[in-house]
Amino acid sequence: MQPARRLYRRESEENRRSALISATQELVAEGGPEAATVRAIAARAGVTPGLIRHYFQTKDELTRAAYRALMDGMTAKGADALDGVGALPEERLAAFVAASLRPPVLDAGAVVLWAGYMHKVRSDPELLAVHEAGYLAYRDTLQGLIEALPRKAKPGQTRSEAIACNALIDGLWIEGSLLRTTFQPDEVVAIGLRSVAAILGVELTAPPVPLPDPGKTL
Repeated sequence: MQPARRLYRRESEENRRSALISATQELVAEGGPEAATVRAIAARAGVTPGLIRHYFQTKDELTRAAYRALMDGMTAKGADALDGVGALPEERLAAFVAASLRPPVLDAGAVVLWAGYMHKVRSDPELLAVHEAGYLAYRDTLQGLIEALPRKAKPGQTRSEAIACNALIDGLWIEGSLLRTTFQPDEVVAIGLRSVAAILGVELTAPPVPLPDPGKTL
């Protein structure tokens, strides 16, 4: 019985930590980082302000955790798309790019949340470090997929290509998320794949849109 009680407590704490992060994200998306006060976060999460300090020493620590969760989540969703994809490097790269330009990554709320942090990144070195780590995690994954392509590359070429492709995907992600009705279904994916293919000198085919998993929630 004792091990079972410890497991339940650990899961409960993880869920409560996730709830605090989600509440912080919602508030930042609605009114910027200044709107995510300890009192407002506690009210949104349905806990007391004092309980927040059990999980996060300061509000800034919670704010950074919420931003880290956003950045890591987008990279993870792209990496998840590689599961079940064949071994062909072109297929794997196409799957990663497409997942980055489809829901749930393609989401207006995520863009608004991301934008809410941008002005604070310049004045908070620790938040800037979180931003840099998230950027590099995505770019390094992208570079690894590019390096696997069956072609010759000069020293430093794949790094430059990954930077260019990352910037391209970022731009399409912003506009595709905010202006969803401006684009045809999967048009942003098609544009992204054509553009990435042009940068790299390869051919990329859009993978099929994955069917929703009824047993999995976002």
